Amino acid sequence: SVIDKVDGFFESWKDIADFKEILTVFIPVKPLTFDSSFPFEIRTGNVMRDWNKDYMFGYQFLNGCNPVMIRKCMKLPDKFPVTHEMVKGCLKKGSTLREELQAGNVYIVDYEILKGVPAASSERHLTAPICLLYKNELDQIVPVAIQLSQTPGAMSPIFLPSDNTHIWMLAKMWVKSSDFHVHQLVTHLLKTHLVSEVFELAMYRQLAAVHPVYKLLMPHVRFTIAINAEAREKLIGEDGIFTKVALNINGAGMGKLIQNAMKTLTYKSLCFPEDIKARGMEDVPNYYYRDDGMRIWEAIHCFVSAVVKIYYDSDEAVQKDVEIQEFVKDVACFGYALSYHWKERLKFIGKILDNIYKLISESFFMFQFDWYGWIPNGPSTMRKPPPQQKGQVDMKYIMESLPDRRSSSEVLGTVWCILYILNSLAVLYIYIYIYYNLLICSYNLLICGHGPCFIHLFPR
Repeated sequence: SVIDKVDGFFESWKDIADFKEILTVFIPVKPLTFDSSFPFEIRTGNVMRDWNKDYMFGYQFLNGCNPVMIRKCMKLPDKFPVTHEMVKGCLKKGSTLREELQAGNVYIVDYEILKGVPAASSERHLTAPICLLYKNELDQIVPVAIQLSQTPGAMSPIFLPSDNTHIWMLAKMWVKSSDFHVHQLVTHLLKTHLVSEVFELAMYRQLAAVHPVYKLLMPHVRFTIAINAEAREKLIGEDGIFTKVALNINGAGMGKLIQNAMKTLTYKSLCFPEDIKARGMEDVPNYYYRDDGMRIWEAIHCFVSAVVKIYYDSDEAVQKDVEIQEFVKDVACFGYALSYHWKERLKFIGKILDNIYKLISESFFMFQFDWYGWIPNGPSTMRKPPPQQKGQVDMKYIMESLPDRRSSSEVLGTVWCILYILNSLAVLYIYIYIYYNLLICSYNLLICGHGPCFIHLFPR
């Protein structure tokens, strides 16, 4: 009955296994089997089984919801005083921490961007952790040290795999909770939705509907303003789900976090290959986000280059295109100034291509339910403050820290809705014929030698 479903809705879960109930109550499928009647391919079962294993924790920094935070660490920052004695049990036999750092086998995830961001209330807590990871002899990325603040000291110990099982579990949960917030509000909201909105507005203001760049961008931004308006009201607004119950951050905190993120956002960071290089992640094994992303980036490069070069046969043609010049000026002056590049006039064909690559590449994104469907794997709220000592932490303390039943249902329902919407979207590069027939016709004539037809634009 309805009464049975809402009974205990505002209470804590009793045990980690109880989180399975929410998959049954709020989603009309069996929680573990996900049979053929289920409309999406979901792998939450694997996460439910292995979420607390160190290899799974590390794997998600490579291929989870937010695979853009991890970077190679050649030197430990002063604010994170990890010693060899602390982590020697996790390293290859006979090696030292210094040697492993120099060999490029150590990685770091730093949530400094959360420093100074106020929590939503005294009942919801936030911190800015740092996590050190190590590539072991099995080529797994595993955590070896966690500090739950940006300031080392007696009240901010470094947690280790050799610590009490529950305290290590809780430390990893805190890292994942921080990652959840940065993913949702920075990687997702800012770098996907809000960045795209700036380009879309400039496109409407400065480019005619018959302009080839307008036609290239339209399929990738045409719903951005609408969905952003909905998000501002129903997710991050004063009465939004994230603001009220789903996150540790309120409206003021979200604003502070976005401001912090904008200080570190650069033009180059929007370029996929340059971001991978800047983080030193070119050669780390099993980084499928990088491998698949480069294939998509190269496909975008091939397609956009071919189309743009139809209309711009020289750099002079770019310089004479008033609409393109005003488009970039609009982004820089009325959107944001990421770097001096945005303030320059577009003088070269390559600059046009750069801008289009960046925008289209930001238009595809994640499948969150696979990872966030299991609440302990990415807690949206933490109801107790982060531990300041390595005292005894039991499962009861952990359950009192994790989201209660209401928060769990709200965030899971939100993630589910995002998944449902994404499943109904068109595939990248599917251009509506009635609007883009001239674009497709031009491309086919150039590349394929025949008129408009619906074929794959890229050979496999």
